[in-house]
Amino acid sequence: MIPLRDTIQSRTYPIVRNTIIGINVIVFLWQLGQGPYLKGIFDLYGMVPIRYSDPGISGQFTFLQQLVPFFSYMFLHGGFLHLLGNMWFLYIFGDNVEDKLGPSRFVAFYILSGIAAVSIHLVTNWHSRLPTIGASGAIAGVMGAYFLLFPRSRVLTMVPIFFFPLLFELPAVFFLGYWVIIQFLYASLSHGQAGGVAWWAHIGGFIFGLATIRLFLAFPRTGISKRFALQRRSTPRLQHIRPAPAKDLDTHGTVIITPKEALSGARKFFTIPYRRRTLAVTIPANMKDGARLRLRGMGRTSPDGKQGDLYLTVKIARMGVS
Repeated sequence: MIPLRDTIQSRTYPIVRNTIIGINVIVFLWQLGQGPYLKGIFDLYGMVPIRYSDPGISGQFTFLQQLVPFFSYMFLHGGFLHLLGNMWFLYIFGDNVEDKLGPSRFVAFYILSGIAAVSIHLVTNWHSRLPTIGASGAIAGVMGAYFLLFPRSRVLTMVPIFFFPLLFELPAVFFLGYWVIIQFLYASLSHGQAGGVAWWAHIGGFIFGLATIRLFLAFPRTGISKRFALQRRSTPRLQHIRPAPAKDLDTHGTVIITPKEALSGARKFFTIPYRRRTLAVTIPANMKDGARLRLRGMGRTSPDGKQGDLYLTVKIARMGVS
């Protein structure tokens, strides 16, 4: 299952989430230029458990050199798909958690989730010589927080069946619950890092997110958080339409835009349960809240081939900081 987006729009611009993604991309580009030195970089800055369990090996490193991998491992990746998968999950779930925490608390939560995740990996793979790298442990913490904070959210998910991708809107608790069950399954059937994947790190990060997100929310927002919490100027380009029940072929849904988009116009893409393809729709400028757009022939189709229309009601979302 591949998540495409969630249904909850964050109120503020996710500056920390985007910065983390940018740092990971920059580090990955730096990795590409290291050539034969890359393995040494993974051994030095990745988490290698035997460096801590074997006194003969740990004695070769300073305290600082042993401390750095707890942070640096989460910014290294083993390949493009590894990076893409991690950053995509952070992109989907990170903005809403940052919206709740604010930038400064989100930074602390993300880093501590990564440390907790790799600590669990260290304990469960005490004598492993394989370097563990990647942001998945920290992102698992974000997913655990999302699971608790947004139980009513839904995730637009693509399920490839042979060559036909099908789109489903799944409850977030089901999607994330399924994800963590898979982690437990693989972890229990392996030694914790089968195929180079640190399953227990994923589980540890997720549990840390579940267990501590309320504690982080108990701390007040700092002035830095309020200063950097920028208001969003656009809603997602891809939106999922859930048509209201209708007796005829015409269907009705809602499109959400910001005041800026209402003034200047926008181009959005929509997925609809009864249609396989994505619809591209241009929102005209100077739209009013409650206005309706009519898409001819985009409603339901009768058995004899007649097609209804799709009516989209414009909702202007005024997002800001609470």
